[in-house]
Amino acid sequence: MAHYGRFSVDTDGADVVAVRPAAEDGDPSPLIGNVPGSVTHPSRIRRPAVRRGWLEHGPGPTALRGNDSYVEMDWDEFVPLLAGELRRVIDRHGNEAIYGGSYGWGSAGRFHHAQSQVHRFLNTIGGYTRSVGNYSLGATNVVMPHVMGSHWKLFSRSTSWDVIAEHTDLLVAFGGVPIKNTFVNHGGTSHHPTRDALHRLRARGGRIVSISPLADDLEGTAERLAPVPGSDVALMMALAHVLATNGWHDTRFLERYTVGYDRFEDYLLGRTDGMSKSPEWAEALTGIPASVTRDLARRMARSTTMITVTFSLQRTRHGEQAPWMGMTLAAMLGGIGVPGAGFGHGYGSMNEPGIGPVPYPLPTLPQGTNRVPTSIPVAAVSDMLLNPGAPYDYDGERRTFPDIRLVHWAGGNPFHHHQDLGRLREALGRPDTVVVHDPFWTPMAKHADFVVPSTTSLERDDLSCTRNDPWLVAMPAAVARFADSKDDYETFTLLARELGIEQEFTEGRNAADWLRHLYEPWRAFVSAAGRVTPPTFAEFWRDGAFRMDTEDDLTLLADFRDDPARAPLRTPSGRLEIFSETIDGFGYDDCAGHPRWYEPQEWLHGERAGRFPLHLVANQPRTRLHSQLDHGAVSQASKVQGREPVRMHSDDARARGLADGDVVRVFNDRGACLAGLRVDDGLRPRVVQLATGAWYDPLDPVDPRSMCVHGNVNVLTEDRGTSSLAQGCTGQHVLVEIEKWTGALPPVRAHQPPEFAERPQK
Repeated sequence: MAHYGRFSVDTDGADVVAVRPAAEDGDPSPLIGNVPGSVTHPSRIRRPAVRRGWLEHGPGPTALRGNDSYVEMDWDEFVPLLAGELRRVIDRHGNEAIYGGSYGWGSAGRFHHAQSQVHRFLNTIGGYTRSVGNYSLGATNVVMPHVMGSHWKLFSRSTSWDVIAEHTDLLVAFGGVPIKNTFVNHGGTSHHPTRDALHRLRARGGRIVSISPLADDLEGTAERLAPVPGSDVALMMALAHVLATNGWHDTRFLERYTVGYDRFEDYLLGRTDGMSKSPEWAEALTGIPASVTRDLARRMARSTTMITVTFSLQRTRHGEQAPWMGMTLAAMLGGIGVPGAGFGHGYGSMNEPGIGPVPYPLPTLPQGTNRVPTSIPVAAVSDMLLNPGAPYDYDGERRTFPDIRLVHWAGGNPFHHHQDLGRLREALGRPDTVVVHDPFWTPMAKHADFVVPSTTSLERDDLSCTRNDPWLVAMPAAVARFADSKDDYETFTLLARELGIEQEFTEGRNAADWLRHLYEPWRAFVSAAGRVTPPTFAEFWRDGAFRMDTEDDLTLLADFRDDPARAPLRTPSGRLEIFSETIDGFGYDDCAGHPRWYEPQEWLHGERAGRFPLHLVANQPRTRLHSQLDHGAVSQASKVQGREPVRMHSDDARARGLADGDVVRVFNDRGACLAGLRVDDGLRPRVVQLATGAWYDPLDPVDPRSMCVHGNVNVLTEDRGTSSLAQGCTGQHVLVEIEKWTGALPPVRAHQPPEFAERPQK
C-alpha cells in the first residue's frame, strides 16, 4: 500500500522491476509508475553520514549547510556522536530548544510512520517544540473550528460521492475538482471514485461549473468560469449579493441554523463600508461578466446545489476567507444537511472527501506525552529559526518564538512544502545542529549535519489503514534493506539505548512485536463493538488485507439539520457562525469577524503586476506525490530538457518570443528558476502554472538566492502567513516574469548524492 493506492510488485531481489495496481481499483493512480527502480536509485543514502564542517568545527550556526561534503561512518560511531549532541542541547538549553520537525507523508504504514517515530522518541527524552497544522490546510485548520465547530468533519464525514452523483443538480466547484490530486491519501488508499462519480452525475443530467483559471482543474464536460486568480471570494460575494437582493436566500435556515448573518449582510450590501458587493463590483476584480454571475446565482437558487472549495483557495493571503465564504454561500442557499446540496471542502484536493469513514479508531503508534508546551504554526519554521524571542499572533494568542538549537527532522521535504527557499536556507543555517532521517539525498538531507539512512516502505514490514478507506492492508517487505540503511524505529532504539531510555522507548518490543501489539487490541475493540470480527494477526498477515465496514451515503451535517438542539456544533453558539464573536474579539485587521474581501498583494490588479505581469499558480504535481520519487519514470517523463514544465497561454508565449519546448527563466525579486515551457491554451491569459515538488538544485550552492536550475517554484513564493489568525501557508499564488534562457544549460544535479570526504583530522 502506498499513499496513491494498493499494488503488487515484481522484484529482482534488490529492487522493484514492475508494479501492478490492485484489481478492485477501477481508476488506479499512474503514480505507482514511479516505484520501479526507486530502492537502489543513485540518490539513496547508503550509510550514516555527518557533514564535514560539523565534524571539523563542532555544532553551531553556519552558512555551509547545503554546500559541504559528508563523511560516511559506521553506526557504532554515528549513534554515540548523535546521542551526545542531543544530550548537550538538552543539558545546556532544555528540550524546548529541539524542534521536532516532520511531516506525515513519509510512508502510508502506521508503525513505520516517520512522524510518529520521531515524536515518540523526542517525547521519551523529555519533549520538543512541535508544529501545529499543516501546509495543505493551514488556514482551514484554524478558521473552520470557529465557524463550524471542527474542520475534520469537512473531510472525514463529508457528503459521499454516491450521494452527490445521485442527488446534486448543480455542482459549483471553486478551484474545480482536479482528478490528479484525488489519487492520494495520507494513510493509503484502495480505490479512486471521483472520476466515476462525476461521470454518473453528468449522466443523470447534473451540471458542473468549474471556477478556475486552469481548464484541467476539472476533466470532462463542464461549464467553466476563469476568474482572475485570487478573486474567488469576490465572486462568491457577488453571488451572495444576488441571492440577498432578490430574496432568493433561505431566511428560515439562516435564522435557525446560523448566527450573524445580519452582520454579514450589512457588509455584503455596503451598509457598513459604502461598497455594495454586487456583480458589477466583482466584475472589475474577477473579470467575470456581471450577467454571468447573476445567471449562475439564479440557477443555484433553483437547484439542488453543492458548493465546493478546494484546499488551494486557502493557500494564499487571507486564505481563511474562501472556505468561510463558501460555507456562508451554501448557508444562504439553505441546503446544508440536505442530500446533494450544501457545502464541501477538499473535493479534488485529496482522496478523502466523499469517501465513507471507518466507524472506529484505527491502529496507531502511541507517541507518548510531550512535556514541552511550545508549538508553532507549521509554516512559520523560517520565522522561528530566524527570530528567536520575537512575538507573533496566532488564533487569539500573542506568542513568542523559541530559541531552537537542534532541528530533528524525519519524513518529508520542506524544500517542497515551504516558501521562499532562499530564506529557508538562511534559517537552516542558524541552529547548532540539523538531523535528517531520509531514504534519499533530498534537498533537506543535503542541508543536514547528521544524515540517517532510512529504509523505504518496500524494505520493511508494516500495516496500512486510513480513516476513509475500508481496507486494512498488510505491507510485507518486498526487497532487502538497501546498503546500510535502517528502519527509523531501529535507529531510535539505538539512540534510546545510548541515552539510557531504551525500555521507555521500546517497551521491550521489536518492530514485529509492535505490529502485533497495534493490531490485537484494535481487533479486540472492533470485535467488542459487534460490527465485524477481524481475523487474528496471523490470519490477517497471511491473507494480506481485511475489509472493514464504513459509513456510506453520508450527508455533511445531516444530524445538525435534523435537530440542531440535539446535535449542536462545537461553536460557542452551537450553530454555523457566519459572524464569529470570538474571531471578531481578536481584533485582527487582516481577519475580521465575518467573511470579507481583502485585496491580494500577489495578483494581476496589484502594483507588483507592473514589474511581474504573469500570475503563477503553484499547484500540486500530477506526476508524483509532493516531491516523492521525483526521479521516478512518470515524473521524469514530464520534464522538458530535464526541467520541471511550466505552462503558459500561447498569446503570452508569442508576446515573449517563446515556443513549446524552450527552457525559460522564471523570476521575480525573490529568486529565479529554470523550467521547460509547455504552451497550453487551457490557461487563462496572463496565468502560468508550475507545479511544486521538483527537487531544489541551486546553480551556486554557496548563494542562498541562487537560481534553481531544476524548476523548484518555491524559490519564487512569499514566506508570509495567511493572516494573524492562522499563519497558514500562502504558496499557491505568486507574480513572476518569464524570459527565454539563452545561456549554456547547466546540468541538473538534483538527484545526485553530495560529495564525500575523508574524516577531518583535529
